[in-house]
Amino acid sequence: MAGAGRAGQDKIAKGAAEAWAPDLKRWGRPRYLAIVDALAEDIRTGRLSPGTRLPTQRALAEVLALNFTTVSRGYVEAQKRGLIEGRVGQGTFVVDPARSARPAEAPRPGPVDFTMNLPPEPDQPALQARMQASFAELSGSLANLLRYQGFGGTEEDRDAATRWLAGRGVASQRERLLICPGAHSALFGVLGQVARPGDVVCAERITYPGIRALAAHLGLRLVDLPMDQHGVDPDAFAAACTRIAPKAIYLNPLLQNPTTATIPRSRREAIVAVARRYAVAIIEDDAYAQICPAPPPSFATLAPEITYYVAGLAKSLGAGLRLAFLVAPSARAALPLAGALRAMTVMASPIATALATRWITDGTAEAIVQFVRAESAARQRLAASLLPAGTYVADPHGFHAWIRLPEGWTRSAFASQGRAAGLGVVASDPFCVAGTPPEAVRLCLGGPSTRAQISHGLEILAHALEGSPALASTYI
Repeated sequence: MAGAGRAGQDKIAKGAAEAWAPDLKRWGRPRYLAIVDALAEDIRTGRLSPGTRLPTQRALAEVLALNFTTVSRGYVEAQKRGLIEGRVGQGTFVVDPARSARPAEAPRPGPVDFTMNLPPEPDQPALQARMQASFAELSGSLANLLRYQGFGGTEEDRDAATRWLAGRGVASQRERLLICPGAHSALFGVLGQVARPGDVVCAERITYPGIRALAAHLGLRLVDLPMDQHGVDPDAFAAACTRIAPKAIYLNPLLQNPTTATIPRSRREAIVAVARRYAVAIIEDDAYAQICPAPPPSFATLAPEITYYVAGLAKSLGAGLRLAFLVAPSARAALPLAGALRAMTVMASPIATALATRWITDGTAEAIVQFVRAESAARQRLAASLLPAGTYVADPHGFHAWIRLPEGWTRSAFASQGRAAGLGVVASDPFCVAGTPPEAVRLCLGGPSTRAQISHGLEILAHALEGSPALASTYI
């Protein structure tokens, strides 16, 4: 009997979901807010009971003759107010008003932001407690951590950095290793050492925008190199070496930001051969090395004598942990680089360095990396199930994707459509070193957003990619 009763309740709930089609004219507000008001009213009066599954956004849009974006924006606002909740793979459900009103419950997060390229944030209670405990343990030496420290970290810090890099297969002699306050400052210091104002540095045609800003600040000429799905074209690199004599080549060769491309070993060896032939330094920004379970050998392994290797912790442990390990090609190259970085930054934060050292030493860092890997893979599977095939490229181990827009869409129009639905994506413009930027956008699947939020945002983007840009009007 109990089973029959539950089946009957499910049938009633399903029927309510199929039948709910509010009359929005009576509310006299923008349509997306009218949907929210109608939901609130029907929940208050009991027409919609807790646990009722609502129509899909697409179905409700068809019934009400509204733009999909309008309905989606209404559902997002209703979720922010605690009226409904999305469940991955199940649908959207009415929330019990008593539950949503409990003061102890955390406020519901707003719409997903796909703009910032952050790793997924750990949400496992045991791992969170472990991370917080490590941080709390630092308070015992807080006074010392608030003082000036020698540049490059303590012996314990260098031991931890060496251990971390060894996990990537990068050997780092102490005299070549520097601990820096983030990858950005490390790259700034390296560029300032290998080139002078007016010198040429090569980079991928589509590349990390930070390198563009650093080169411009230092007065360097950043010259783009053609690339394919495997990264920079070695022949084009060789031609550039004979034509413009670059001082260095900057590469983000693993899960590249933004295209997600990884340079395979054979291509890396070809690039190394060119760099050696023309005495060009390689600047390797290996930001995603720790989250890729079986990466190709680094340039620092293939050509340690000409490679400046930068391993930031932001993409593996958290963007707020502004710390990077820099391995110079030699002790001789490390000395002036250390002096320049000391002059620019004084030192890496002792608190951040001590926390990273503790996490690496006690295994917390590895536990975070394992979480990021697993969660990134789960979110990539969500993307694969929701986004139209052929519209994007991604790596199953990364937490961002590169959407190549269908014919008719412009990157600005697509980004505008996302903003109208409360979503953010980054158009290709800041990633393009030269030429006309492609009609593409970058999508980040990490950060504080939950899988349910990610799924909801992907559904909105998938609908836009499947439809005509002419139908993408602003909500009313």
